[in-house]
Formats: sequence, structure tokens, C-alpha cells
Amino acid sequence: MTKGFFTDTTLCIGCKACEVACKQWNQLPGDNYEFTGMSYDNTAALGATTWRHVAFVEQMGRQPNGAGDGAADGATAIAERVSNSSVGFLGENRWLMMSDVCKHCTNAGCLDACPTGAIIRNEFGDVYVQPDICNGCGYCQPACPFGVIEVNHDDGRAWKCTLCYDRQKDGLEPACAKACPTQSIQFGEVEELQSRARERVGMLHARGVTDAYLYGVDERTSVGPLNAFFLLVDRPEVYNLPERPKLPQARVGRHYLVTGLTALAFGAAAALTLLGGRRK
Repeated sequence: MTKGFFTDTTLCIGCKACEVACKQWNQLPGDNYEFTGMSYDNTAALGATTWRHVAFVEQMGRQPNGAGDGAADGATAIAERVSNSSVGFLGENRWLMMSDVCKHCTNAGCLDACPTGAIIRNEFGDVYVQPDICNGCGYCQPACPFGVIEVNHDDGRAWKCTLCYDRQKDGLEPACAKACPTQSIQFGEVEELQSRARERVGMLHARGVTDAYLYGVDERTSVGPLNAFFLLVDRPEVYNLPERPKLPQARVGRHYLVTGLTALAFGAAAALTLLGGRRK
């Protein structure tokens, strides 16, 4: 069965425990620790050395969405109260926090674009980059509609989340999910996670959080269902996610058609020009 992540953003408190655990376990450098101007976000984006990224979105003038009403346990209650806290001298302030990660797409653009076979789907159904085979061509970068995978200019190879392949082989859950104190990040079989996520959405709707929905589960796009999907309470663009992700390969047929029609138009124009010249 395919393994993956369910990330419930309504439970994320922005503690960055997942980021730290990911870097520690995978021995990634602690880079980008500088002022970015992006709220409390110092890692800024996913990349070759940042495989988990906690985004902080401050929304001024927004009422808390009430996701914490009637929480079932203490950790969940704390998470939901913090993520929906109302503070700020400019009015009501809603915090949206999301721990982003590689989506391990059903139809992975990076895998299709890799010319060396370095990117494979392993026995757990995860999209995995084999570092000993990667030649650093970079074709995978523009093929990812989420901008996840990146070539490390220090060693010339592409890197991204491995879903802690080494831990899975030993029967352990990924480091980020293990470290998450509020169960915002849940790991398991994708079908089971989807069922659990739908129940969570229904629970939130019953509490009045009607803007809660799942991203990457039921949408029909060229990337297919995401094996690392999210529960969101605002538009995908707010979380720096594409509304309808598309593989570059999906546009190739249309581009070929446009090129062909353009060639036909130029050919017809050239023929008309030649015929006109002969008549004179």
C-alpha cells in the first residue's frame, strides 16, 4: 500500500519541530537563518536543503475560524487555539500555518522528466531520488508544478523529501511526523489517511468551520491525487499552492498543435505570395 502524509493545517502551531527533526535526521545544513521579511518564516521555501517548510501567513482583519471549539484532547485544543488566535493592534488577526513538503504525486512530473532513472517510485509508493544515479541535469526542477525539487549547487545533485525512506525500511514513521506535537502531520497508508481526513473535515464543518476542505484528494488534475495532501481553510494561493497544478507535459500537445497551425499559416501565406508573384 502507498504511504504518505496528511497535514492538517488547523492543528499546526508553527513550532517548526518538523523542520528541525527533518534536518537533524537527514543531516541537512541549517541554512537561510536570516531575516526574510516573511513573518516568522526564515527558511522561506522548500529546496535542496529544506525538505519541510513551515509557512506563516498573517491575515489582518480576519475573525478566528473557530476550529478549536470542542476539541477532543489537550494537545489538539492548544494547537487550534494558537492557530486561530486573535491578536494585533490593526484588528482581528488570523494565523494560518502550514508545514509544506513534497507531494509525492501520483503522476510525478519529476519522475517522468528524469533521463537517467535516478527518480523512482520505491516499494512504499513514494517518489524517491537515488543520489548515486542523479547527474544533476536539472530537468526535474521545471517538471514539478509545486517547485519542490531542487539541484544543490554544492554537490550538483537533485534533492527533496524522501519520506524518510531509511526509517520506513526499519518500520519507523518519518521524523517530521514523529516530532509533530499536535498530530498536524499524520503518516500512514494514503487511503486510510484520506478517510481520516474526510472525517476531520466533516467534524470542522459541524463546528461551523465551513471553509475547511482537502487539497490534493478529489481534484482531477494532471498530477493526480497527492500522496501528501492537506486540509486547508483558505484558497490554495494563500498557502503558496497552485489552485490546479498541471504538469508541463500536459501542455505539450497543445503547444504542438499551436506550432503546427502556425506552420500551416506561414506555409499558406508563402504559397499565396509565390502564386501572386507568378501572376504578375
